[in-house]
Amino acid sequence: MKDYILEVCVDSVESAIAAVRGGAQRLELCANLVIGGTTPGVSQFKQIRKACDIPINVLVRPRYGDFLYTDYEFQMIAEDAQMFRELGADGIVAGFLKPDGNLDVERLKVLKEKVGKGSLTLHRAFDVCRDPYKSLEEAIEAGADTILTSGQQNTCFEGRKLLGELIRKAAGKIDIMAGSGVNVSTMVCLMDEIGARIFHMSGKEIVDSGMIYRKENVSMGIPGIGEYDIFRTREEEIRRAKKLMEEKACLRKNV
Repeated sequence: MKDYILEVCVDSVESAIAAVRGGAQRLELCANLVIGGTTPGVSQFKQIRKACDIPINVLVRPRYGDFLYTDYEFQMIAEDAQMFRELGADGIVAGFLKPDGNLDVERLKVLKEKVGKGSLTLHRAFDVCRDPYKSLEEAIEAGADTILTSGQQNTCFEGRKLLGELIRKAAGKIDIMAGSGVNVSTMVCLMDEIGARIFHMSGKEIVDSGMIYRKENVSMGIPGIGEYDIFRTREEEIRRAKKLMEEKACLRKNV
């Protein structure tokens, strides 16, 4: 299995436990996954760190939206990254862009210093940068260990051509992790077509709230998403993905 890595993105203790039971090899912890993820709470991290014995990378993203941060926001990111590392996080997930769409290499280097011996993942800020090939080389220069990307498309299946090119160019220098729309079907395609081996998925399903009394005419959340819909990682979905990886690893070993 060392040739394949399955990372599961979670935003609750319940999802983290389900992911580990399903066979996840690494967690990306965030809050508010429904809006792409933001920095999780300290108590949330501590509970998951206590409950799960696999590596945990923490997303540090102070707000929803783009990746052009003010000096205040960047200071928050740097301090949070250092704090989570001191609390026991194995790595940090973050990304920064300049107004012209290029990667903010200097800020990425500063964050690498904060991470120390932990891992640094450049997240999908990469997918909205101006030049993916230039940003690939800059991420390597800054010391990032992994780039999480959908190939600059809404899903990794749609972006598989660029993903394949990035995997070839990055070989031995940095890991390229496919994310967005990852499931067993897309994994099969990306493994066979472009040689992808590192995947990032949530495996989420909608669980109905336990609330009996419901005030249907008052909305407290995001338009289009039910007040009583709770997103949770589905253990069986992770197990299916892990089984696929084991089968592919076995085939490669026997070739």
